[in-house]
Amino acid sequence: MNKLVLYCRIGFEKEVAAEITDKAADKGIFGFARVIDNSGYVIFECYQDGEADQLAREIPFNQLIFARQMIVISDLLRNLDPADRITPIIKEYEKVAEQVNFRQTTELFVETADTNEAKELSTFCRKFTVPLRQALRKKGWLGFKEVKKSGLTFHVFFIEPNCCYVGYSYNNNHSPNFMGILRLKFPSQAPSRSTLKLHEAILTFLSREEEQARMNENMYGVDLGACPGGWTYQLVKRGLFVYAVDHGKMAASLHDTGRIDHCPEDGFKFQPPKRSKIDWLVCDMVEQPIRVAALIAKWLVNEWCRETIFNLKLPMKKRYLEVQNCLQVITDALDNAELKYKIQAKHLYHDREEITVHISVRKA
Repeated sequence: MNKLVLYCRIGFEKEVAAEITDKAADKGIFGFARVIDNSGYVIFECYQDGEADQLAREIPFNQLIFARQMIVISDLLRNLDPADRITPIIKEYEKVAEQVNFRQTTELFVETADTNEAKELSTFCRKFTVPLRQALRKKGWLGFKEVKKSGLTFHVFFIEPNCCYVGYSYNNNHSPNFMGILRLKFPSQAPSRSTLKLHEAILTFLSREEEQARMNENMYGVDLGACPGGWTYQLVKRGLFVYAVDHGKMAASLHDTGRIDHCPEDGFKFQPPKRSKIDWLVCDMVEQPIRVAALIAKWLVNEWCRETIFNLKLPMKKRYLEVQNCLQVITDALDNAELKYKIQAKHLYHDREEITVHISVRKA
């Protein structure tokens, strides 16, 4: 197993390929990415044995922007017998069982790519999971719940009913979600579907304990470009008082909470009220990403907020390069201001042509 498969949103395969190639090179590992446009995944093949496993352990998954999941995989199993697909899958795992401790596996995901074509396989994958799970348990390889955080997860990735990749991921360095997708239900009282983007971001970037400690009724937030209030809703729901900045109207339901102050101003010109301690800045404005990056950097350097979650709307071409440029603008500004910071960026499931970024800062 000397390959990685990385899941992604369709149309972003080239960004994933560029990113994993860069990250691998940083580790002194080289290979090549196999890209099929609009496939929803990328295969990265390493030149040396054991390097794919090393990458799966050492590249921090939360620092990969465009990948939804990272899995060590075998060569493609082709022409599986419909009467017995399980035996060749088990044999593939047996090849590496001496190098990888499968007696610490906690879960099995039988998956497909997130494309309209692959969705036809979903029903088959669901049905196939049960007998395959039973076969893996007979080998003594599955169900070790006591190592849920430190163990492994089995993945079988079907690209056709009789063709699949067999692999595993590390529980402490992967997405815990099936297909790498955090699916959320739209709250009927929210003013817009964009609320799901901030909801997913909070669940992705903060643990439950961090969320409770850093988002509560004692805190203040600013939402730049707030109308009609999808992102403001998520802050108010967690108890924050929010300055909602937008020339457009906010949903009446948010005014009724008594937890917002609507500021009909330009988000690029707005400054927080004096003596107000702003804990959170959120922003989902449809603007050039480099302009938004400069705005966020200004807020952080001026210490107008402590933490921020914002979206960068990406161009149709050179998206990976644009992301790098925007993040460099922000990190350069924070470094010059001698601020300590933690930064994460992710192309979330509920994002489209954009990525979501979280930054927390404190004085050095």
